[in-house]
Amino acid sequence: MNANKTKPIHVIGAGLAGSEAAWQLVSAGVPVILHEMRPLRGTDAHQTDKCAELVCSNSFRADDAENNAVGLLHEEMRRAGSLILQSADASKLPAGGALAVDRDGFAERVTAALASHPLVTFERGEIGGLPPADWDSVIIATGPLTSPPLAEAILELTGEASLSFFDAIAPIVHKDSIDLEKAWFQSRYDKVGPEGDGADYINCPLDKPQYLAFIEAILAGEKTEFKEWEGTPYFEGCLPIEIMAARGPNTLRFGPMKPIGLFDPREQRRPYAVVQLRQDNALGTLYNMVGFQTKLKYAEQVRVFRMIPGLENAEFARLGGLHRNTFINSPKLLDGSLRLKVLPRLRFAGQVTGVEGYVESAAIGLLAGCFAAAERLGRDLPPPPLTTALGALIGHITGQADAKTFQPMNVNFGLFPEIEAPDGLNKAQLREWKAGRKPRLSARALGDLAGWLKGSSAAA
Repeated sequence: MNANKTKPIHVIGAGLAGSEAAWQLVSAGVPVILHEMRPLRGTDAHQTDKCAELVCSNSFRADDAENNAVGLLHEEMRRAGSLILQSADASKLPAGGALAVDRDGFAERVTAALASHPLVTFERGEIGGLPPADWDSVIIATGPLTSPPLAEAILELTGEASLSFFDAIAPIVHKDSIDLEKAWFQSRYDKVGPEGDGADYINCPLDKPQYLAFIEAILAGEKTEFKEWEGTPYFEGCLPIEIMAARGPNTLRFGPMKPIGLFDPREQRRPYAVVQLRQDNALGTLYNMVGFQTKLKYAEQVRVFRMIPGLENAEFARLGGLHRNTFINSPKLLDGSLRLKVLPRLRFAGQVTGVEGYVESAAIGLLAGCFAAAERLGRDLPPPPLTTALGALIGHITGQADAKTFQPMNVNFGLFPEIEAPDGLNKAQLREWKAGRKPRLSARALGDLAGWLKGSSAAA
């Protein structure tokens, strides 16, 4: 056990949020007991017992801090000393303007940082119900795959009906099985991003007949059914391709198969539709099919995806899948520092709070760790300003959202308070003002974050 005289805080779950929460706690000098049920109890999605294992995409999405809300969140977390962003930056792969990582190297870095810290104690095993009463400060960061006994105990405590949604996993392909006589390397609009050179994706083109035949095969393909989960909605930001295809023949062509910004060098034209694959590991031997979450049965996935030009002989390192995610009604149940109103010794963090996305989950873990550390050390720490990405995200889940219609949410500039245009602008000036909206919001956010970080450091 830790020699530090400060009483330890228990963190349940060593995913992205739990790992980040633990890191913030020990960075503040507060000992942590980090509970993880893997490998003693597995999940439907995880394959290892490592901390922060990425089970779906290997992308942390756009890394543009000036024009993209998730890129701004990246930068805010870097400035706040995030272990997740440090590890992501150290494991990044070519991905155009996105921050994508070698998933194994990333998880290994997070695990090594926590395992080597003298204030971290690992305990493997499932927490089968509410944490014991003598655990006076607990962060529940069990993610979307919370074990049933704990989920049921939380629901009984809160009196809430279960809230859940489907989440899907995209397939991963061995690069050497992709026919590069038909496919080509290019980032959309040749955009150069972290570790990239403007040719970071493998693009498989489809003409109109090929595309229509592909859509027909998706719709006709045999799919996995989950009768016990009937009535569970899908998260709109991670829809299976067959759900999109059922919405109309052009839905995929205006979604993950959109051809804009791409040019087929062999045909010397923009293709009708494109399937993009993004590097998934540092060796560059694995590529994942971008946006191709699916509930097609495994044999059907192999058959249907081999219809794609360039993937006729594709070998799959992992096929797609579907699992159910669970989250709580945070606007109703949590206070402004992520404590459960009916039992304040419990804090929640990560995707279980109703944020969606790797970065958002880690961000809520970061804040939960900061709040818990401040409380343990007898300090006052207000939430970040709503003008920041961190503040807008936690503000949304702890009160800004309507509890009656609450659903998982990615960070976006719509969550930020607007900056009003100066009076007296003519139409041209107003258009120019509106065109600079995102950089202006980002600049304000980073300025206000600096004040919050300075204040939190002063409180320490």
